[in-house]
Amino acid sequence: MAPQRNTGADTEAELPEYLGHYRLESCLGSGGMGVVHLARSTSGMKLAVKVVHAEFARDPEFRGRFRQEVAAARRVSGAFTASVVDADPEAGRPWMATLFIPGPTLSEHVKRKGPMPPAQLRRLMAGLAEALRDIHRVGVVHRDLKPSNVLLAEDGPKVIDFGISRPKDSELRTETGKLIGTPPFMAPEQFRRPREVGPAADVFALGSVMVHAATGRGPFDSDSPYVVAYQVVHDEPDLTGVPDSLAPLVRRCLAKEPEDRPTPDELMRELRSLAASYDTQAFVPAQRTGGEEAEPEAAAAPPAPSAPAGRRRAPRRGGRAAVGAGVLALALVAGLASVRAFGGDERAPRPGSAPAPVAASGSWTARPVPAGAGMPQCAAGAGRLFCARPGVVFALSVSDGRLLWRRPVGTRSTSGPPVVSGGLVQPYTDGGSRLAGLDPATGEEVWRRRLPAGTTVRYAGDTALLTGADGTVTGVDGATGAARRLGGVPGSGVPSFAAFPGDPSAYATRTSADARSTRVTAVDPRTGRVRWDARLRGWLKPFAAQDGSVFFLAVDSAYGAQEIVRYTPGTGATRRVALPSVLDGAHATVRGGVVYVLAAGGSLDAVDVGSGRRLWHLETSVSRGSAPVAQGGHVYVTASDGRLLAVDARTGRLTGQTRARLGADSSRVVSGPAAPVVVGGRVLAAAPDGTVFAVDGRDPSAW
Repeated sequence: MAPQRNTGADTEAELPEYLGHYRLESCLGSGGMGVVHLARSTSGMKLAVKVVHAEFARDPEFRGRFRQEVAAARRVSGAFTASVVDADPEAGRPWMATLFIPGPTLSEHVKRKGPMPPAQLRRLMAGLAEALRDIHRVGVVHRDLKPSNVLLAEDGPKVIDFGISRPKDSELRTETGKLIGTPPFMAPEQFRRPREVGPAADVFALGSVMVHAATGRGPFDSDSPYVVAYQVVHDEPDLTGVPDSLAPLVRRCLAKEPEDRPTPDELMRELRSLAASYDTQAFVPAQRTGGEEAEPEAAAAPPAPSAPAGRRRAPRRGGRAAVGAGVLALALVAGLASVRAFGGDERAPRPGSAPAPVAASGSWTARPVPAGAGMPQCAAGAGRLFCARPGVVFALSVSDGRLLWRRPVGTRSTSGPPVVSGGLVQPYTDGGSRLAGLDPATGEEVWRRRLPAGTTVRYAGDTALLTGADGTVTGVDGATGAARRLGGVPGSGVPSFAAFPGDPSAYATRTSADARSTRVTAVDPRTGRVRWDARLRGWLKPFAAQDGSVFFLAVDSAYGAQEIVRYTPGTGATRRVALPSVLDGAHATVRGGVVYVLAAGGSLDAVDVGSGRRLWHLETSVSRGSAPVAQGGHVYVTASDGRLLAVDARTGRLTGQTRARLGADSSRVVSGPAAPVVVGGRVLAAAPDGTVFAVDGRDPSAW
């Protein structure tokens, strides 16, 4: 559909067919500040492009606010917002392109379907609390959270519209100019002290949004914005109709004084105490139906008896399990794939299915899960390629892409590939309610154990390290499922673990409250014995261990990478190399003393840590990509549109890339794609259309 003329109060000339590199297809909506168009990128990705009305484009103050919105949206993680793909705030008509998120606004949902039931309200409140935590962490205060700025995507709520007032939304003014916000969802301090508005104002707005979701009205209700403003400052909120289980928490959010309101972290803890099993990933209950196993989480769970050496198949639960093959919970921007029923293990392709096509070079393409879409997460091990998508794990032949087996698993989301630990495939790498070990040859379950709620899982060699909500660390043997309590990690608080292939240690990190230092502890993952312990300057994120050193990215309060840090525990030496600029959303790897850093937006840098010199810089076309993989003289990156790129590791020249593989619904775009896998001379990768493919790594120019 061609771009439509804005027929609102500010009717203006129709926009051109293209803005930047994006083709405008249709008008999604029009408001006081501008028009939002559905657009497509060159690769076919669906985008929402916001274009400012001409009258505001001539207003320097408004242009400044628009620049602020673009900057704020770029700083916030795409997990809870519409990720910014491109923008030009200096254009004659300033514009910003974000990923298109299918789904109604909360306002539209309540108008069509009425108030939400209690379970949905808990999930909504948890999702918004997570979103505000993410937003506030990068120093952003939204100031205009309201039902029309909350999109109900199928993988959770998304908060949109950062830092822009709509002058025509209200006639109220302050002595400093136009009011920032929408009166029914504004905090008292936004009326009384507009220059002193902080994160607590967003928490107040969250409370008002929850009342609207529960009742269809706000806690302060009047046709007059002036009356609403008075009620917000002086009156108690009307919580009639809010479920009793949530009303006390909502009332705390609506406290008149900012210091009396809970923080987003406190909200999430309170919600966990209300219902430990709440799930923030679903807003449409119908997409949770079927025979999916429902296993309540337990505070303590002994492992299932280990199978004898013959690895007999674990007893099968009655009935056929219908597993939701949804979007990747923290990796996908939006969309749930269709629900498909799996009837049990599939150890080979179904009769009559065609083998994956194999070219002379060893390249192949496979679609192991016929239904739905979504990027599989894959890793190599035990001579096979093991991949996961929500609800299913499968094994492929590395040589020709044949499906060796496929098994349904109880995962609603997947943010990482399966892990081979203790000789078994471990499909549950995201934590949740269980762990299991599968036979890599058949996919049969060898052992299973239940996990307490709030457990995080990190694999280090043949051990799964489980960190409880109270900071206790337990090791689970990957071969047997047997658990053992490990010694405490030095320091207070809950440690975050990282481990790297081929390295015998697991690294626990704890960052100080002021983010000025990070305590790093290397532990033996089998025994918990501390190998070394050091406190290093800055907020450090480990990304690799090589040749006796551990490599970190030093990040700022907005998670932008500022430095590469190499720490060598044998000598206690620390080497710091400043990056040429602060890199948002950076992923890094190291090979041969050279660190390769890919940032959000597509900049790829090679830095020699020894000399401190940047060897080369390349601007790729990758808006968001995987962690880079350096091997065989190339640096490989998977893009969120399914492309695989190869860059010459010595010169920084792009030597090849595959085509985009977005699938039928290009709105389902991966925000954090899995890294490619290099096995022998092949490079293996996955795409959002559900395919897994292999190409000849020796000649990327032929891709």
